[in-house]
Amino acid sequence: MSHVFADISMSLDGYITGPNPGVGNGLGDHGERLHQWLFGLASWRRMHGLQGGTGGRDSELLDEAFERAGSFVMGRRMFDIAEEPWGDEPPFHGPVFVVTHRPHPPLVKQGGTTFHFITEGPEDAVRRATEAAAGKDVSVAGGADVIRQLLTADLLDELQIHLVPVLLGGGLRLFDSLPPGLRELDTTRVVASPGVTHVRLRPAK
Repeated sequence: MSHVFADISMSLDGYITGPNPGVGNGLGDHGERLHQWLFGLASWRRMHGLQGGTGGRDSELLDEAFERAGSFVMGRRMFDIAEEPWGDEPPFHGPVFVVTHRPHPPLVKQGGTTFHFITEGPEDAVRRATEAAAGKDVSVAGGADVIRQLLTADLLDELQIHLVPVLLGGGLRLFDSLPPGLRELDTTRVVASPGVTHVRLRPAK
């Protein structure tokens, strides 16, 4: 049975971007600091067609996330901001279902990535992604709004936060605008590294 999971880097004050995110400044001011733990990893470099890099537990966790993913879900804002930086061969190498209000024909890229634009909401995107995953898991690539919607709808089986020890003071928060009400999550794994702490959570049943 497929599981739906999200992996996302976050600052200590709860931001997944810095201030002023947008096209050409996708991670916002100083937001790239949230991903510095990734850029030198052998697994990250391999996914982007690069050689070299370091191994270790951080690299293994990134490999784990991509190896289990048979398909991906993301929001239209994330697609619009990141399409140009990803270039002709995005790092997904599989079907990606983009939640949007604007219809668009499928966009086929090099390396096996095809973007499908879903106008019926995140629940339908997850349904289609689960079918396309062929028994593997569905990775929610972001952004924050899609993760919040799936968490609220009880469609997110697992959330892994890569907690970076910085304070950004502004930007997009992961958990803003959640509907009122207590939500319990169980911590299932914590892996600490010098520049990031990986916390894996599952909504309590």
